[in-house]
Amino acid sequence: MLREHAQAIWQAGVAAVSSERLVRNIVRCDGRLLFVCGVGFDTKQLQKIIVVGAGKAGAGMAAALEEKLGEELTDEKIIGWVNVPADCVRPLRRIRLHAARPAGVNEPTEEGVAGTQQIWSLANMAGPNDLVLVLISGGGSALMPAPIPGITLADKQAVTRFLMRSGASIHELNTVRKRLSMVKGGRLARAASKAKAIISLIISDVINDPLDIIASGPTVEDTGTAAEALAILDRFGAKPPLVPVVIFDELRLEATFARDQQTIARSPKLHTVAATLSPNSRFEQLAADIPPVVHNHVIGNNATAFEAAAAKALELGFAVKSLGSNNAGEAQAVGCELAELCRRIRDGQADVVPPVCVLSGGEPVVKLVPTDQSRKGGRNQEVALAALQHLWHDSLDHIAILSGGTDGEDGPTNAAGAVVDESLRQAALTKRLDPTEFLAINNSYAFFEQTGGLLLTGPTHTNVMDLRVAVVK
Repeated sequence: MLREHAQAIWQAGVAAVSSERLVRNIVRCDGRLLFVCGVGFDTKQLQKIIVVGAGKAGAGMAAALEEKLGEELTDEKIIGWVNVPADCVRPLRRIRLHAARPAGVNEPTEEGVAGTQQIWSLANMAGPNDLVLVLISGGGSALMPAPIPGITLADKQAVTRFLMRSGASIHELNTVRKRLSMVKGGRLARAASKAKAIISLIISDVINDPLDIIASGPTVEDTGTAAEALAILDRFGAKPPLVPVVIFDELRLEATFARDQQTIARSPKLHTVAATLSPNSRFEQLAADIPPVVHNHVIGNNATAFEAAAAKALELGFAVKSLGSNNAGEAQAVGCELAELCRRIRDGQADVVPPVCVLSGGEPVVKLVPTDQSRKGGRNQEVALAALQHLWHDSLDHIAILSGGTDGEDGPTNAAGAVVDESLRQAALTKRLDPTEFLAINNSYAFFEQTGGLLLTGPTHTNVMDLRVAVVK
């Protein structure tokens, strides 16, 4: 029963951040007047409503948008293209959902590049009587690739894989990726600069909702620098051939250009000379563009899911112990700390008395260890397995711990995460499976596949990081 309670609480959290629900909450239309996040438009004065975007929640967001606008207005005004994972594609009236990557493969692909070209073209065609709506959600960085000149898709894949396997945070990863993209870091908004208005609807999958980091901020002016990107690569020991030489060359070139621009700004004489030069480099051209005014709205985040999960826990008769919705850290450490807290609550050594539901949101990282053995897993499965390992020689009596990604994807697997309790521990003991051996090579999926602990939901069409639910009686 504890496992069922944990799953019901987690599902309540995910339901609260349904992409359809979030969009329905902020769009109103009576056929003539359209309101998006409180910004109003007379649809008779709009020539087109251009919808573009990328992310794991893109399909649900696009479907809800068409629904709220109604069939007549949708067919008359909307044109759109949104890049989504392959298992999220479905037919809509006017918005094309494009399979930009396979399910469970969270890296840029050729299909993603082709789709991003379509997105760019639609944004670039926007005129003064057009409204541009940008649908952004977690996973958008990989789903909307557009390598800068001189960088190939293979180069971007290599640096992405290196940073992810090294345990880089999403801030670090996207700080690098933005410097290598023609659409990230506000450049998609620049393409649509002639539009009447640009409104981005954002479902956040990043701690504290930094707009420039979520999906690498395609409609947010980039405050990062090439020098910062180089420092991140240096911090993780990036070197050729794991990270191609051309990546370093391009970042150093941009860093040098930025330093030169600072020098020009401080020197009137140099500034006069530079102003006569044609802006033929991509850096000079980007600096010359004037970014449009963009309305960026976060319409859902981990806190939204967290609050709904807490309400469900109270409904089921649990007191709620909140660890907050902005937790980072390393996955195995997160699992151990959560398990220890549950043990202390169960054994009467904490400041709360069972029945208790411990809730924790955020997104830890996994640093992959070198191995020649086959392995499979994700950060949520690693959290759950570390929690089990921590109580392996004790017990999970009166405890169930669930860790799940709200997007239904945990690493390159078909699972959202995993759940552990005493019955699973007993099943592992019977099969002579030791969690320590599986943790040692980040092979959590194989352990839970054999013990029945996988959390299998399929794509949820949303993404607000992870939600961990631990119940103690």
